[in-house]
Amino acid sequence: MNNIEIEKLIPGGQALGTLENGKKIMLWGALPGEIVTKVRVTKEKSSYCEGVAEEIAKKSQYRIKPKDECYLATSPWQIMTYEYELEQKFAILKEIYRQAKINLNEVKISPVQTDGQDFHYRNKMEYALYYDHADEKIYPAFHGRGSHRKVPVVQSSLERSEIWQRAIEIIDGLNTRGEDARKYQSLLLRCDQSGNVSGGLYENHKPHQAFTSLSDKIMGETYTYSPNGFFQINLPVYEMTLQEIKGWAKTDNVLDLYSGVGTIGLSVARDKNLVLVECDKSAYRELEANVEKVKQSSSGPMHITPVLAKSEDALEYIAPGQTVIVDPPRAGCMPEVIAKFHATEPKTIIYLSCNPVTQARDISKLLDIYSIVSVTPYNFFPRTPHLENLVILEHK
Repeated sequence: MNNIEIEKLIPGGQALGTLENGKKIMLWGALPGEIVTKVRVTKEKSSYCEGVAEEIAKKSQYRIKPKDECYLATSPWQIMTYEYELEQKFAILKEIYRQAKINLNEVKISPVQTDGQDFHYRNKMEYALYYDHADEKIYPAFHGRGSHRKVPVVQSSLERSEIWQRAIEIIDGLNTRGEDARKYQSLLLRCDQSGNVSGGLYENHKPHQAFTSLSDKIMGETYTYSPNGFFQINLPVYEMTLQEIKGWAKTDNVLDLYSGVGTIGLSVARDKNLVLVECDKSAYRELEANVEKVKQSSSGPMHITPVLAKSEDALEYIAPGQTVIVDPPRAGCMPEVIAKFHATEPKTIIYLSCNPVTQARDISKLLDIYSIVSVTPYNFFPRTPHLENLVILEHK
């Protein structure tokens, strides 16, 4: 294989290069400007291939030594300085919007926002279990990137230290009792901001058990959530995002689609006429409980309505003159939701996304009647390629 000069990092997080036959190659473990001399190919297609850089002749000035040996499985961007990571994420975001033919030249775009905590920020982690036949012990493990192969780990720096300590305690107990790792599907643990840990082992071929609920305070309100339910992974940065969203939720009527357990709508618009729509029954039960808790803590009447439905089945709640908040899954908004925005023309759309590619796709369909007035990316997942992006759309 010829020397491969790395051109840039692409939205998926890999480094892009070109082989001597013209085929593109996407590599983990390489940075722009580096010369890669040896790779391990993991996927071969007719027009491109993927792999892992194993030998690098010319190294980037931004390259650093990863903290964890398992970094490729969990956080492949441990190989660069944190400042360079933020720069690269900003560049990738702008490229995504350029490819979607969205002109951001006259839009207020903030640098990638961060609280500076690039390790030990995750409040949830799920481990596989690996049995080492050499020493006959079970170890926590992650799945290798792009494979089902388990990678045993003795150190992990992404999750809060309380989670890692509890994981080791549980696995030490399995080893003491001589248990079989094949009995278990995974080990899931979560902790609150005070360091209280909940969760446990999932057994194969058995229903997932309900773990002790946790609670955290966000924007002055306490929310309860299940360790195995949906809740934000990086609460300090999430709270920064909510502060920004609150400044844009100015109308009397606010609709929160894809609301989860309600932390966005209840944090930024509890004093409005607020409707929260969620389709997952487990998350909806927690949403209802959080709504009741907010109402009980209020000294006056509140107008908050939770709705159990898919967002595309709750289109009647989208109305002119209101603010609509959307925080959809990675696939983005359903086409019916975008069509309803066209039909009813809400005043403001606040679009938070964990996938800027589908976000840009959706927004490109709205720019005939909406203007982008603000773009603010947030680094919810440091040391990974993932980026959360907040876009504010105002009706023209």
